[in-house]
Amino acid sequence: MRMLGVMTRPCALPHFLSALLVFGLSLPALAETAYRQPSKEVLDVLHAPVPPDAVVSPTRDAMILAAPVRLPSIAFLAEPMLRLAGVRVIPRTRRLQNAAYWSALTLVTLPYGVERAVSLPADAKVGLPAWSADGLRFAFANLGPECVELWVGDAAAGRARRVAAVRLNPFLGRPLMWMPDQKTLLVRAVPEGLGPPPAQETAPRGPSIQETAGGKGASSTYEVRDVLKSPKDEELFEHYAAAQLLLVDAESGRITPVGKPALYAGLSPAPDGRHLLVETIHRPFSYLTTHDRFPREVEVWDGSGRVVRRVASVPLADSVPIWGVRTGPRDVQWRATESATLVWREALDGGDWKTQVPHRDRVMMHKAPFSGAPAEVLKVRDRVDGIRWVERGGLALVSSEDPIKHWTQTHAASFDDPKAGARLIWDMSSDDAYRHPGHPVLKSLPNGAMVVFEDQGSIYLDGRGSSPEGDRPFLDRLDLGTLKTERLFRCDRSSYEEFYAWLDPKAGAFLTRRESPRDPPNFFVRTLSGRVQAAEGEASRASALKAVTRMPDPSPQLRAITKRLVAYKRADGVDLSFTLFLPPGYKEGVRLPAIVWAYPLDYADPKMAGQVKGSTRIFTTIGWPLHLFPLLEGYAVIDNPLMPVVGDANRMYDAYLEQLVAGAKAAVDKAVELGVADRDRIGITGHSHGGLMAANLLAHSDLFRAGVARSGAYNRSLTAFGFQNERRTLWEAPEVYTKVSPLFHAEKITLPLLLIHGELDANPGTTPLQSEKLFEAIRGNGGTARLVMLPFESHGYRAMESTEHVLFEMLAWFDRYVKNAPPRGTKPAGPAKPR
Repeated sequence: MRMLGVMTRPCALPHFLSALLVFGLSLPALAETAYRQPSKEVLDVLHAPVPPDAVVSPTRDAMILAAPVRLPSIAFLAEPMLRLAGVRVIPRTRRLQNAAYWSALTLVTLPYGVERAVSLPADAKVGLPAWSADGLRFAFANLGPECVELWVGDAAAGRARRVAAVRLNPFLGRPLMWMPDQKTLLVRAVPEGLGPPPAQETAPRGPSIQETAGGKGASSTYEVRDVLKSPKDEELFEHYAAAQLLLVDAESGRITPVGKPALYAGLSPAPDGRHLLVETIHRPFSYLTTHDRFPREVEVWDGSGRVVRRVASVPLADSVPIWGVRTGPRDVQWRATESATLVWREALDGGDWKTQVPHRDRVMMHKAPFSGAPAEVLKVRDRVDGIRWVERGGLALVSSEDPIKHWTQTHAASFDDPKAGARLIWDMSSDDAYRHPGHPVLKSLPNGAMVVFEDQGSIYLDGRGSSPEGDRPFLDRLDLGTLKTERLFRCDRSSYEEFYAWLDPKAGAFLTRRESPRDPPNFFVRTLSGRVQAAEGEASRASALKAVTRMPDPSPQLRAITKRLVAYKRADGVDLSFTLFLPPGYKEGVRLPAIVWAYPLDYADPKMAGQVKGSTRIFTTIGWPLHLFPLLEGYAVIDNPLMPVVGDANRMYDAYLEQLVAGAKAAVDKAVELGVADRDRIGITGHSHGGLMAANLLAHSDLFRAGVARSGAYNRSLTAFGFQNERRTLWEAPEVYTKVSPLFHAEKITLPLLLIHGELDANPGTTPLQSEKLFEAIRGNGGTARLVMLPFESHGYRAMESTEHVLFEMLAWFDRYVKNAPPRGTKPAGPAKPR
């Protein structure tokens, strides 16, 4: 049911409908026929260009700036597609339905900043380029009108050309990569002679049948239309996933097939260039899960496609525990610092986090020629979630995490001498942003393998530098012998500047990306000096800035927006904060209508819950997730107030509602105390888990006048085997599932709620049915709600028309029910006129 007062287009109404409209009565939903747009002020910002993405050459003498297409047209998403085992493919060209792309590429010399546009075809829709390790070439895919094309660029000439004989197939993953010789590309291509797809069927072959025989098989809640559901779907999956591996000479264009067409899920050349690690999917498929859990063979091939070693036969994994992993070898990879050595992880707890064991994982190694048994390198207490190879010394940084305790460890392990044991480097809460050491800086070896850059026994770490005053990115040097760190650079307090790449490590020259509230993001060169310089009372060895790029401000009107970090406490003493945005022309002391945008997170430790993340020194832009656009209509925005749910990870959601309301009340009280927000004119909005938050706050508090909930899961019984960090099932904690689900409390949602959802939401748990059923529940209980279903959109909204319409709906809703809301306790005036 919807109020005609917020119809999306004018139309002629029969007399009796006009009478109902005059009296503000509800009518059954009518079909929408056109997208609507917000005000010109909003559109001007939405349509402004966004900063380019930079891809630095491994040789550090150039980078490519790629101009992103912020929002494609709805026509791009609306092409006929197939939904096969978690992949949404456009059969006409084999591109992915929701593929991101860039419209222009610009070569920039480093450190001088000389720019040259790369020649591209008209209406180019290119992927981010992949540099060869020698910096001479780059390769990229182009979403062409007939197929996904392969293009190769010449860095010296600034030109790119198409390899016309190749049609890429990105169905199961990255379609192109450089071989270790850096002259040859390994690509997944559409097989020649594949033939037409399976013919359309006018009638089903029979019923779809699934059976279980006592074994437990919990799985995530996948959108039913994205999994396979018939023998015909299985045939279509095999047809469109099939690829032929090709070696393509980047200079001559000569093509050499490798192996036979198959369903290639994983592909990685060994550092020696003479072996390939290949994962192929095969039957039986599942109608319950997506292709990442289908059976597969993991093999080592030689350059001709001959099987050298079968590493693992991985069975169908449709019964892997939620938050669990497969048993047997997983995440098989090459050791980057040896010619041909395999490394993988194996679960020692059956892949189930509920099983109590002293070590959950072990790391295994097997050297070419792969004879004999694999060797165990180390056992790890928690689940291994990453291995980074150090350039020299035979070391790797092995990270692991315990998601129950929110704890992480990193060990330096010797793969040359496993008996030497592993040395603990970091041991800390995974929620502790203030102590986060940063991420190892990587470099490309001549064969293209990525490793941790090692410099005379030290490595470099770059991090965002979270602190009570906000993020201040840094660059440190860590001595692997003493484990002592030296601070080389830290962003000052007036800007947001982050390390981007080394340009000349011996000279101490590095590239940074710098911005401030008034200065758009640009690239600069800094050089380390031999002496420590004082910067605002802090040690630093970084010199003055030298500009590389000079990108202009795309939206000067946003410079009049002001923002500041606000700290406060929840009633139980937990430290919290939010960023307060004020609209252009704001006058101190004037109370404004306000919008709260938030996303609750789970924490094991209240001290971590209150840590400040983010920075007020970032250049103000407005884009996704769209919550700052109300600033252009005179609203204050309370951005990302911390709404932590703190407690025992095994019972985290027992107190979810109480903590949610307490966090929202603390934020509202603080905004009112500051003299900025009008307590009687505050709205709440969120997306996904934030959408659940918005609906629950309308049901269980009187803090807000209206809400907008986007793409949320409002009936948690539909995610019966867990959600977020709630690991108990519906049958183990039915009262929790009921308590946190606003569908079961729809009679309490008496304040206006706008529900927005993509019709093709593929995110597990947030099926479009979630919004449809909550709308029906509110309608059936006499509440005020509006349901907007976006054609061809998934969990996040991609199309320009969809985004414009979402902004129109949100702003119209908040204008009617928040900005122009009558005093509490009075009935709203007649329906508002369309914007």
